[in-house]
Amino acid sequence: MKKLIQLSAILSWFNLLVSGLFMALALIAGSFMMGFGNVLVVVVLMGSITLHSYAALQLRRSLLHPSLPLGKQTGTGIRFMGYIALFLAFMYGSSAFYMLKNSKEFIDQVQLPAEYKNFDLSGTFKKTGIFMLIFSISVLVNVILNFRLYRWYQMIYAHEEQKKGED
Repeated sequence: MKKLIQLSAILSWFNLLVSGLFMALALIAGSFMMGFGNVLVVVVLMGSITLHSYAALQLRRSLLHPSLPLGKQTGTGIRFMGYIALFLAFMYGSSAFYMLKNSKEFIDQVQLPAEYKNFDLSGTFKKTGIFMLIFSISVLVNVILNFRLYRWYQMIYAHEEQKKGED
């Protein structure tokens, strides 16, 4: 169980940092663009991964230190934000798969300026697709793992509450 908790912590920190970076980049891009509404949707959706990762870190803390109980809203955050993060993981994964599979068609549609004539667009598309695939798998595994850890936490907590009630 400790290995699962450790894996959850690693994945949560990775997802927290990557989704936070994506949100910051979206906000910066939105400040230069007129369509801030579209950027706001991206920030809110990426925020679900960030919030789920934060809630997962709080769950890890409560599992490792039972004297520190989980907040009342953290369980809801793990479940609700987890479902949104699962949806995004599937969306990013399918986009990455499509990007890797059809990179030739994407490259044919791109028209670069003359000074970028020797730029390796194929390599960039492949690296981006691989990163998106890794990120989506990371989110998917982290959400499923934290659903299981939260269920385990609920069973332990309910058992301890039952013991206190009997005393």
